[in-house]
Amino acid sequence: MIFLAIFIGGGLGSIARYGISQFSTPNFPYGTLIANVLSCVIMSLAIYSFSTKIEASSFLKYLIVIGFCGGFSTFSTFSFETFELVRNGNIIIAGINILVNISFCLLVFYIFRNSFFSA
Repeated sequence: MIFLAIFIGGGLGSIARYGISQFSTPNFPYGTLIANVLSCVIMSLAIYSFSTKIEASSFLKYLIVIGFCGGFSTFSTFSFETFELVRNGNIIIAGINILVNISFCLLVFYIFRNSFFSA
């Protein structure tokens, strides 16, 4: 059942990521940034809810945290888009992409951890 949960969640996350990827532009991969940050928000909320508020089944936990968030966030696309920015001479934008993706995603977990987990 765990594999089924991850499979279903991953498929749904991948479809959601594809939809959000439409927000990317040639100048900056906004779609990937949005997907990565939203995935961190969803994962933070899920982890908080499952650990303190909601008694969820293992199926739901695997479906959301590993399946959906794993399919929705995208390190490989982030890496490819950053590489393409560098390859096309947009080194500063590539650096900004790296800094913004990593900073925002870590900030989401920091905010949720300090706002909700410690309460």
